[in-house]
Amino acid sequence: MNLSLAGRVCIITGSSRGIGAALAESFASEGCHVVINYLKNAEKAEILAQSLQKEYGVDCLAIQADVTKEEDVKRLIDVVAEEFDRIDIVVNNALHGYLFDPSERKWAWEAQWEDYQRQIDGSLKGTYLMCKYAIPHMKNIAFGRIINMTTNLLYRPTVPYHDYNTAKAAVLTYSQNLAADIGRFGITVNCIAPGLVYPTEASRLTKEEVKSAIISETPLGRIARPEDITGTALYLASNWARFVTGQSIIVDGGYTMK
Repeated sequence: MNLSLAGRVCIITGSSRGIGAALAESFASEGCHVVINYLKNAEKAEILAQSLQKEYGVDCLAIQADVTKEEDVKRLIDVVAEEFDRIDIVVNNALHGYLFDPSERKWAWEAQWEDYQRQIDGSLKGTYLMCKYAIPHMKNIAFGRIINMTTNLLYRPTVPYHDYNTAKAAVLTYSQNLAADIGRFGITVNCIAPGLVYPTEASRLTKEEVKSAIISETPLGRIARPEDITGTALYLASNWARFVTGQSIIVDGGYTMK
């Protein structure tokens, strides 16, 4: 059995760079039509879309939308549905501006509710809105794959980024409830929980001693690269995972084991 992704329509939020761009290329390489969502970097998104279209012979659209704004998400979904007449896969990857710098993080008594709210809006609200508007299209074709990005810090908070980790924990719980609710329509919902991924914009301030410490406790002996996350996403989107839902797969080289 192959992945059976050719001809599927896949939306990846926050995909003009980093993990999102690697995901976009991986889905395109399997024959998916890919929607590259971006917030600000139109040039990067357009260049990536054109590159993937040329290299893999699939249709690629770059669409600007702030996934924390309902009107933006509705417009995004409407454009995709009009262009392709279906939505098969949504990967909620967008990250609401966070830098993983342990020396600059706020202690528990320093964090303000506004810090939590910003991350909840970026992680949970963005995921919720994308699901809200994509699910009706998936129901229409009795097929859907929703993949939500969380973090291995939910299971091993080596650095307690209180606001970020709490928001991602909410995404996990939301995903499990969603899986229980919409499985009857042929839609699966799963999470990927990466460890530190380098290089990305979010990890650019992560200090070498932190990376070295993680590497020393990682059985596979290195930090993840963006392309290390893609295989799990392809699996969860494919027929191989047709009976997998409500799960969270940790991708961190064995740093976290459960």
